[in-house]
Amino acid sequence: MARSVRAQEEIRRFLDIGAVQVAELDLDGDEAVLRPGPGSPPVTHGEVFVLVRRSGRPVGTLFGRVPEGADPRAVLAERARAECGPADLGEPGEPPFTSVVVATRERAGQLARALDSLLAQDHPRFEIVVVDNAPVTSETRELVERKYAERVRYVCEPVPGLAAAHNAGLDAVGGEVVAFTDDDVVADPRWLTELTAPFAADPGLGCSTGLILPARLTTPAQVLLESHGGFAKGFTPRTYDPARPPGDEPLFPFTAGRFGSGANMAFRTAVLRSVGGFDPATGAGTAARGGDDLYGFVRVLAQGHRLRYTPYALVWHHHRETWRDLETQAYGYGAGLTAYLTAVLVNRPALLPAFLTRLPRGLAHARTLTAVRETDGADGSGTPGDHDARTHPWPRRLSRLQRRGMLYGPVGYLKARRALRATARGKTARGAR
Repeated sequence: MARSVRAQEEIRRFLDIGAVQVAELDLDGDEAVLRPGPGSPPVTHGEVFVLVRRSGRPVGTLFGRVPEGADPRAVLAERARAECGPADLGEPGEPPFTSVVVATRERAGQLARALDSLLAQDHPRFEIVVVDNAPVTSETRELVERKYAERVRYVCEPVPGLAAAHNAGLDAVGGEVVAFTDDDVVADPRWLTELTAPFAADPGLGCSTGLILPARLTTPAQVLLESHGGFAKGFTPRTYDPARPPGDEPLFPFTAGRFGSGANMAFRTAVLRSVGGFDPATGAGTAARGGDDLYGFVRVLAQGHRLRYTPYALVWHHHRETWRDLETQAYGYGAGLTAYLTAVLVNRPALLPAFLTRLPRGLAHARTLTAVRETDGADGSGTPGDHDARTHPWPRRLSRLQRRGMLYGPVGYLKARRALRATARGKTARGAR
């Protein structure tokens, strides 16, 4: 009975979460330019989630309430000047020739929006490859051929799974660096330049990741996810070097989720190929449910290459919209976490001693990760803005689902491996006829 009452209270709190406007504010000297977020209407009174830029570069986010009748630009600029620091004004340098891989499946409308933003990049030399993963219709192929013609290459990967799709893209590209993003993002015009320029400056760099912010906060699910950090990793650039393990990351490199996410990542192409790409038994679309990006990060770091996180490489992500989506996401995150760890140890057994050494702290980290996260405020009110603040309570059901997913992850990974072997046997048998 007590659990039922708690569940009803969680649902009530969830449904009470209101929509939040999304905007960006560029501060340049005494000037301030306020724009709505991608696809959003002009900012008006009410609650606003604001990306703050200085001289065009992201430096922070804030939450502001604009009183009715007030000037949104003036209200938000005053807050931003007080709270957000300066930008690094150094130029990113000349980026290398880059290939962008976008994996997709039956989401032509979202894909078109993403491709439009990618074709508007200021990067001097890049190509785009769309990988159509296990398609059931010809909609994606027709979109690419009809609207994007010679500007975008089309690749079909019949084996389902995000890692398999990414590997197909990796095989097809010609760039010195290969960047990956999703079909549900809008890329900032400087995204690709900021993400890939560090490779020219650091020959030992194997991977880079960037900032992911919400494109919309119109549903309770989107606001709840972002109020607990969403996909953002902060606004401080950082380099992770396996030769100098970070003192504040005792689980390094196994807490790969701290490094970035698959919607905003790039690899030196030769390095990613040298580690065999992504494990095709991981990722969305497989029984493992996720973890392909984390697997790639750890494999590259384990080879001795550095990883660079830069908040200046920005994509706007369309978060999932419903409670059911959050349930699926929570379970998938848990499963993907332990599935990728299983994949790393299966494919790189030499890492097992280091993993076992870190296991006690890893279990403590897992408990923290899946704990019921209360708010920083006493009344549980508020909205996203500070990615270190929890402004809505995290529902117990989502924490339980994440734990269940973590228990399932190794099983899911082994199921995915068996499915791949069965597919390979089927292909061999058909080829022998």
